[in-house]
Amino acid sequence: MKLSGHTLPFAVLGHPIGHTLSPVMHNASFAALKLDAIYLAFDVHPDRLMPVLHSMQELGFRGVNLTVPLKEVAFAQLERNDASAILLGAVNTVAFTDQGLVGHNTDGFGFLQAMEEAFGPCLTGEHIFVLGTGGAGRAVALVSAGKGAKAITLSDVDQRRAEAVAAEIRSHHPALPVTCVDADGPIEAARAADVIVQSTPIGMKPDDPPLLPADAFQPGQKVFDLIYMYPETAFLAQARQGGATIANGLAMLLHQGARAFEIWTGKSADIEAMRQALERAVYQ
Repeated sequence: MKLSGHTLPFAVLGHPIGHTLSPVMHNASFAALKLDAIYLAFDVHPDRLMPVLHSMQELGFRGVNLTVPLKEVAFAQLERNDASAILLGAVNTVAFTDQGLVGHNTDGFGFLQAMEEAFGPCLTGEHIFVLGTGGAGRAVALVSAGKGAKAITLSDVDQRRAEAVAAEIRSHHPALPVTCVDADGPIEAARAADVIVQSTPIGMKPDDPPLLPADAFQPGQKVFDLIYMYPETAFLAQARQGGATIANGLAMLLHQGARAFEIWTGKSADIEAMRQALERAVYQ
């Protein structure tokens, strides 16, 4: 069975759907480029992911995004994963090709583009401090190591998780100094860093307290919070007060989506159309 007409379908799959912003930005780019395409959202249980993906290929879908917890499921079960997915051990983008399903991960690309957009060339030769080493924080740490960081410090409420990420980085970059700090160490670790990345969920609620006080930051530092629901989280407000340059995670969401768009269509996304659509949806 094939979809009727010439419209090219794309989708985001999640359980529950991780966010509703992917359709907003992708459909904005389709419209701006006058492409006959549509991007939809579906709730898919992890146990059903692979049958659903194969059915979507039969229906004529050209590609999908995946949210937590489907990223690891896809990585483990897809027959083909590209280098970006292999590095991060997760798939957030699947391309439906003549050769079958191919898994990609655009999160690292999105982070690097967002950092350069906010701060200019950075990470190379700099000391990076990552708070939170779950899926997003792990990706940030691995990509920063690959970008030539001078040193990486990790902090997580789950010390074993931080140590596991540190061991993974060391396996790829044996000469890179990687340390983990416990619950009493983040303030000093932040003061010693050139780049600080906040990748925990703390700050998603407007009344969440900041993880670090203003005196943990100083002028010349670059501070990035992956949370994007507010222009300035409490964490970023403290960093700004301490003199650091700040940015939130909306541009990371934007650029990882734009990279997926390029993988699927072979065309450059309309970045500004996507950005404006996201900013309207999130901030207005």
